[in-house]
Amino acid sequence: MKSNVLFAMGLGLSCAFAHDRAEPVRHVLLISVDGMHALDLARFVAGHPGSALARLSSAGATYTEASASKPSDSYPGLMAMVTGGSPISTGVYYDDSYDRNLCAPGSDCSVHGTEVVYDETVDINLDSLDAGGGINPKALPLDPVTKKPVYPHQFLRVNTVFEVVKAAGGRTAWSDKHPSYEIVNGPSGHGVDDLFAPEINSAGNPTGSVSLCEAYDDSKVAAILNEIAGWDHTGKKRVGVPNLFGMNFQAVSVGQKVDGYADGAGTPSANLADALEHTDQSLGKMLDALRMHGLDRSTEIIISAKHGQSPIDPLRRQMVDSKIIPNLINAVQPGLVAQATEDDVGLIWLTDQSKTEAAAKALRDHQAMAGIQEVLSGDALKLMFPDPLKDSRAPDIAVVPLHGVIYGKLSATKLAEHGGFAENDTHVALLVSGPGVKPAVLKTPVQTTQIAPTLLQMLGLDGDALQAVRMEKTRALPGLGLREDGE
Repeated sequence: MKSNVLFAMGLGLSCAFAHDRAEPVRHVLLISVDGMHALDLARFVAGHPGSALARLSSAGATYTEASASKPSDSYPGLMAMVTGGSPISTGVYYDDSYDRNLCAPGSDCSVHGTEVVYDETVDINLDSLDAGGGINPKALPLDPVTKKPVYPHQFLRVNTVFEVVKAAGGRTAWSDKHPSYEIVNGPSGHGVDDLFAPEINSAGNPTGSVSLCEAYDDSKVAAILNEIAGWDHTGKKRVGVPNLFGMNFQAVSVGQKVDGYADGAGTPSANLADALEHTDQSLGKMLDALRMHGLDRSTEIIISAKHGQSPIDPLRRQMVDSKIIPNLINAVQPGLVAQATEDDVGLIWLTDQSKTEAAAKALRDHQAMAGIQEVLSGDALKLMFPDPLKDSRAPDIAVVPLHGVIYGKLSATKLAEHGGFAENDTHVALLVSGPGVKPAVLKTPVQTTQIAPTLLQMLGLDGDALQAVRMEKTRALPGLGLREDGE
C-alpha cells in the first residue's frame, strides 16, 4: 500500500468533493462498455431497477448527450478518455491507419509512408490468449531515423492520465482487448503499472459468440476484483489498490454485431439483452468488492463507451463492397490509394496528394453506387482534422456513408459496425457515480474527452497536466463541483 499512502498524503486529495464525503477520493474506476449507447443505458436502467447500473445511476450523474470520438474506432475512442484529446492532438485516427513519415515493417526505410496497424495482427501468436507473449516487433512500422520499431505508446503524441497519476506517486492498472493497448502507457512507456490485455481474437473466437465473449470479459473482471483486493491482476502479488484502474467490456459490442437489435427503437435481441445483463452483474461484483474492502466511500466510478455501434435499426443495415471506393480512386490514377480504412466510415490516404480533389470528385460522382452520404476533403476536412499537407497522419479524404451502410465483403453477416461519425456510432453512455456525486440527469452535450481531466481532478490532480487538454482546451464534465471553468 506504500504508493497509495504516498499518493494520498503527498497531494491532499480531499480537495475534490470534500464538503460531501467523510473520506477523500483515493481511487477512480474507469469502465468502458464498448458499444453501449446512451439509449442502451437509459432502457436498461428503466427496465432493471434493482440492477448495478440502476444503483449507480440513482446515486450519480448521467449525461444523456455524450459523444465519443470521431472517428469512433476503439483506438481513438479510448485515447479520448485517457488523454482528453481527439486525433487533432493524439495523432491516433484508427487501429489501422497511415503515416507518411514512418517506414514499412521490415523495410530498409528507403521509402517513407506506410500503413500503421495496431490491432490483433501484430501479436506474436494471434491464436494464443496471451498473444504468444505480446507484440511482434517485426510487424511494427519503423522510425525512419533509428530504423527501430514504433510501438503503440511511441506512436501516441501526448501523455495519458496514467502517466499523470504515476508521476504523482499513484498506482495504475488497465485491462483491454489486445496487447497493442499498451498505448495507454503513453509516450513514456511506463504509465501503467499493471496492464492485462488478453487477446480477444484468440483461438475459440470469443468475438463470434456472446456467451464466449462473456467468459472472456469474466477474465478481466477477475483482474479488477483482484486489484480491488490489493493484489496485482493475477491475484498472486500484493501491491496495493490502484489509484486509477479499469477495463473495457466486449460482450455488448459483440452482441450488437452478431445478434443486433430487434427494432429501430433499440429493443435488444435476446443475446444482446443477455450481454447487457451479464455486464451489469459484473459491475455489481465490483461494487460489492469495493464495499467489502471499505473502498466504496473513497472510489469514484466512471462508466462510458469507446464507441457506439451503427445501425441500431436492423432494417437500415446495408453491406457495400469495400473495393468500390479504392477502385473509384485508383481509376483517377493507378496506385493513388496509399491506405483505405473502411468500416462504417472511409478514411483515405493518397500517394499523390495533388490528386485529392480529383479523387473526391470521383467519389461524389458515384455516391449512390458507393453508399456515400458525404465526401469530406480540403477545407471541409480541415474543419475536423489537421491539414493533411502538414500533418503526416491526417487522412486526405473522409467518406461519411449513408446511415446503415457498412463497407466490407458482401457475404459478411455482421449486423452493425463502428468507426464512423453517425449518431449511432458516437452517442454513447456516460455515467459518473460515487459518494461525492449528486444525483442528476444532465442533457448538456458533452464529449468523452472530458472524462480525462475529470478523473484527474477527482484525484486532486490538475487536468492541465494532460498535453491534449491544454492543446484542445478540454474542460472537466459539468455538474460535479469540479473546476469546470478550467480555473
